[in-house]
Amino acid sequence: MAKVIMVQGTMSNAGKSLLVAGLCRIFKQDGYRTAPFKSQNMALNSFITREGLEMGRAQVMQAEAAGIEPSVLMNPILLKPTSDSGSQVIVNGEVLGTMKARDYFAYKSRLIPDIKRAFRKLEEQADIIVIEGAGSPAEINLKEQDIVNMGMAEMVDAPVLLVGDIDRGGVFAQLLGTILLLEEEEKKRIAGLIINKFRGDKTILEPGIRMLEERAGIPVAGVVPYMELSIEDEDSLTARFDRKAEGLIDLAVIRYPRISNFTDFAVFETIPGVSVRYVASADDLHQPDMIFLPGSKNTMDDLRWMRQNGLEAAVKKRADSTILFGICGGYQMLGSRISDPDGVEAGGSIRGMELLEVETVLQPEKVRTRVDGTFGVLEGPLKELSGMAISGYEIHMGETRMGEAHVRENCREEGGTGNVSVLNAGAGWKRDGVFEQNVYGSYVHGIFDREGIAVKVAELLAKRKGVILDTGAVLDYRSFKEMQYDKLAAVLREYLDMDRIYKSLREAKIQ
Repeated sequence: MAKVIMVQGTMSNAGKSLLVAGLCRIFKQDGYRTAPFKSQNMALNSFITREGLEMGRAQVMQAEAAGIEPSVLMNPILLKPTSDSGSQVIVNGEVLGTMKARDYFAYKSRLIPDIKRAFRKLEEQADIIVIEGAGSPAEINLKEQDIVNMGMAEMVDAPVLLVGDIDRGGVFAQLLGTILLLEEEEKKRIAGLIINKFRGDKTILEPGIRMLEERAGIPVAGVVPYMELSIEDEDSLTARFDRKAEGLIDLAVIRYPRISNFTDFAVFETIPGVSVRYVASADDLHQPDMIFLPGSKNTMDDLRWMRQNGLEAAVKKRADSTILFGICGGYQMLGSRISDPDGVEAGGSIRGMELLEVETVLQPEKVRTRVDGTFGVLEGPLKELSGMAISGYEIHMGETRMGEAHVRENCREEGGTGNVSVLNAGAGWKRDGVFEQNVYGSYVHGIFDREGIAVKVAELLAKRKGVILDTGAVLDYRSFKEMQYDKLAAVLREYLDMDRIYKSLREAKIQ
């Protein structure tokens, strides 16, 4: 059986995902086959495995840190919020249905066999499994039949590292308060406390650490400094959304309420002089060099939100001079109409932004597929991307059809003219996306990730603007991420008590 350790937090965004990734990297560096695991994830950023199954991107990032292929075994349950009170429930990578929060709470214990099966299979592939909790283990209203925090730890007999975020303040109250609300058997599982995101001189904390250890009866296993890393995250509380500075080349991503897969644009953050801002109001849009409309878990409602707060008008006003690129739900919004005859979202239909001659019909069956291919024969400001190799995945619940006039005038057979990309999705070649002047749309998540594409886009924008970017030393995205994981591991080795963590590892024991 695999050795196992679990990272839980005092709250959401305490840094659990990164700490799990860092531990995965350390164990990999030390020669162990390591895998991440999160029984239940709630996120709108998701990924499609080679088998066409859907999982949360946090476990994909952690798998990358561990140097292994992402597998749905690492995240057997994924909840994708569709409203303030309901989520799409994905089990073992496939859609089970959409449930209200109360209905799911009553149902979730029936998923324990799925969790145990996934964990058992993952054990066959790993020496060490690093488990991530969700939110806080002390949420009294959620503790009954818990399957993701202490309930998960009990299922696999896992020791727990409890993490608090000092950057938000009140870290000692966070940690002590969480411990006080746990049952005695749950407290015994906590092998160490971690203070995360600390800025300053650690010696200032020593009186507080002594008090914490005395009152909790649990050792502090590390004080981890605040780290400036560029590693993908998936939480709606991500610090990425707070960035306001505008670089020499300024990219604006529309941040609607149900934004999904915003990791599509993280690759641009690796380029010096390029800023990526997430914009939620017309006043904050300013004059970016390129505007992205990302994916959405509720495309029609998010389009209505843009229409009501003035962002749609602001984006359309800039369409003649600024490059627009929509991905997945953003691509659907750019068309002339979105219809929902089967009530996939809220039913009915809505006028689109009318910037591309396409119409979308939402359908109950979700498209989930990995794709490889090339950009088509493009025109307009992104013409130089034509023919460049791309790879990524599609995940959507709709079919987008081109208008007859567009097909007749633009889509000749040779070379993908009139389409953003030509793809091999495992069942033959197909065309994806359309473009008109400065406006481009595609279903491919990760379309900018392949080597050279994001840099080429940035260089084209710089040329258009009459400025020069220094892109000579930019690494390909995969190499850049490997460096970030190594940096994360090095910091954790320095500031965590790894001897204590290794000693706390136990063999998993699933009944």
